[in-house]
Amino acid sequence: MGFTLSQVPAAIILLVAGLLSCFLGYRLFRGLLALYGFAGGAYLVSLFVDGLETWVGVTAVIGGGVAGALLLLTVYLAGLALLGASLGAMAISLFWMPASGDAEVWVVVGACLVGAVSAVVLQRYVIIVGTSFGGAWTAVVGTLALSGDAEAVAVAGGDLSQIYPVAPASGQVSFAVGWFGLALVSALVQLRATSASRKRPSTDD
Repeated sequence: MGFTLSQVPAAIILLVAGLLSCFLGYRLFRGLLALYGFAGGAYLVSLFVDGLETWVGVTAVIGGGVAGALLLLTVYLAGLALLGASLGAMAISLFWMPASGDAEVWVVVGACLVGAVSAVVLQRYVIIVGTSFGGAWTAVVGTLALSGDAEAVAVAGGDLSQIYPVAPASGQVSFAVGWFGLALVSALVQLRATSASRKRPSTDD
């Protein structure tokens, strides 16, 4: 599968944004919220602009992106709780898979609630873990897309169903290992950096 004109910059954005999220996610969290809010708002609006004139569609997509960014920045704690809920849902999908293939709704809802509450109470650690794992996934997908990987190119084009954990883990073990490896390394880097910055004022006294 080859690139389209829209997928090349999308892959580059995924790589750069992913690396920033990985290693500077805690310090840049508000900026990342704005970035992801913009991307989410633009994506949602893009689903409804088919058939419009080009300039109208572009204007609508940009407006949707700006609205999404402002929304997440305005509801900072809600965005943090949403991150925690997403981590809870991801934990269920990664570590608990019943014989039927789908987790019970109440289990997923419970995990989301626990994740949301934990995110608000333990903001620093949840932000670090969330940005590390989210950024690592984004960075690995961006790297693979730039190398021409068919599934990653599809994701750069908007089809998220091609890559783990949305897609089954079978056949994507190397992706999962690379994702978790980069996430763990970046989380440790962030923890060390934020711990050092907290200790620095006391050592100067």
